[in-house]
Amino acid sequence: MNITSLQNEHVKYWYSLREKKVRDKERRFLIEGDHLISEAKKQNLVIETISIVDHNADFFVTKEIMEKISMQQSISYNAAVVRFIPEDSISGNVMVLDGIQDPGNLGTIIRSCIAFGFTNIILSNTSVDLYNPKVIRATEGMIFHINVLRRNLLDFLPTLKNLGYRLVGTDVIKGRDIRDLKKDNIALVLGNEGNGVSEEVRDLCDEFVYIKMNDSCESLNVGVAASILMYEVSYE
Repeated sequence: MNITSLQNEHVKYWYSLREKKVRDKERRFLIEGDHLISEAKKQNLVIETISIVDHNADFFVTKEIMEKISMQQSISYNAAVVRFIPEDSISGNVMVLDGIQDPGNLGTIIRSCIAFGFTNIILSNTSVDLYNPKVIRATEGMIFHINVLRRNLLDFLPTLKNLGYRLVGTDVIKGRDIRDLKKDNIALVLGNEGNGVSEEVRDLCDEFVYIKMNDSCESLNVGVAASILMYEVSYE
């Protein structure tokens, strides 16, 4: 279908997917760029494609329309509406994120999870929206290859422990060197960029680790810290 009017109902709908409340209601979100679309297609999540160059797309639109619906400074030639990623059962190592707020950090952690074999993320209800456009872009398509569950951590973490997982938080004082940690059935717990893991969640942790580093550096970005911890767990 060719669309040339900015007032077209399809255009209005695509534009509305900028809002979290609309995404949550529709359980759909908009992605841009060939790589993201390719990764979404691998999981059969693409509902409709939108293009300013491909006449075989479901909707062939003008550059002005793509500029209107795009959430990037430089528009892509292609976009797509995709379904929310379905949740799966938990198997393998787990990353638990308590109050992560920065979309770039969440995107980085998702990419690192894929790189280091962590197949699940438990995202607290207080964390940034998984389908925030900045999160999607930062994952470089890896969001379509990981199992993400959004949960109330205080309710869900006991269930995770009953499945045999050890909850491992970070603590530079009480923790042991991550390199000395027993590496099976791990659920790493990382917290908010400014405040760390909440006290209530810390109380549920079974043990704590730290990353050995130069004394002149007080802390690491949470995305960097998560990546190092996952690497150490995955490669002894």
